[in-house]
Amino acid sequence: MNRANLILHAKKSIERGSKSFARASKLFGRQTRERAWLLYFWCRACDDLADGQDHGHGMSAVANPEKTIAAMRMMTARAHGGEQTGNPPFDAFGVVAQECGIPKKLADDMIDGFALDARGWRPENQDDLLQYCYHVAGAVGCMMAIVMGVSARDHELLDRACDLGLAFQLANIARDVAEDAQAGRCYLPQSWLAEAGIDPQHILDPDRREALVMLVNRLCDLAGEYEASARVGAAKLPFRSRWAVLAAAGIYGDIAREIRKSDGASLDHRIYTSKGKKLSWIVKALGQAVMNSARRDRHGLWTRARAV
Repeated sequence: MNRANLILHAKKSIERGSKSFARASKLFGRQTRERAWLLYFWCRACDDLADGQDHGHGMSAVANPEKTIAAMRMMTARAHGGEQTGNPPFDAFGVVAQECGIPKKLADDMIDGFALDARGWRPENQDDLLQYCYHVAGAVGCMMAIVMGVSARDHELLDRACDLGLAFQLANIARDVAEDAQAGRCYLPQSWLAEAGIDPQHILDPDRREALVMLVNRLCDLAGEYEASARVGAAKLPFRSRWAVLAAAGIYGDIAREIRKSDGASLDHRIYTSKGKKLSWIVKALGQAVMNSARRDRHGLWTRARAV
């Protein structure tokens, strides 16, 4: 499949899998937008393979998760090396990796997150949680930054891009606490659960609902810290990329903000943000991109291990 057809498939994928990211991606220049779609196409496909989903919906048990992860690694490595795999999402990754010089380690780091899920891993503490968030989202943030023209050696700016991925994933986890629990997963750190007096095997116990809501809010607050840090990195991007990133940060950040305001309703139904609020963020982000005045030190925030 040629590049043009891969882009068409990637566009359809992002429109099905994430209306928020699809809307924000339209703010990029054409070349960056196409590359962002190609990267998303591969990320979405890997996530769906790992979770037995279709564009993030309908989680089901994967018969042989270790074999699935191994196949994912093999096809990613082939695509990164410039080979045609015959699998469109992986070939899409190969195109964008070759065009932008995406380090293979970042792709491997993302897949490592799916491997953690495959073996039923759970975080012991907050650092474990953030390390997991790095694997499944922070590494993607780094790859997206490279797609936007950031050097793979600009670790300071990549750390900020990673922060945005962490913010997005923390919001995802906060939104999906009940859904994950019903699927036998829990991303709340064991130390948090112990402090709150919540049984890790029965986190939806009605008697501990108030304590669980407090932990969900804690995730949302943490997401806000990393969103604020990521905005500093966005200030260093070219204008259209800066606008797109700030819009995505606001749109996705609103998920965490709405969850916090819901007073536990997120445990009963999935929280969404309206189309109107998404559009308002595009306008608001334009003003923020023009002002370009974000300032925030990363002191005290978790930092990924950097490649030499």
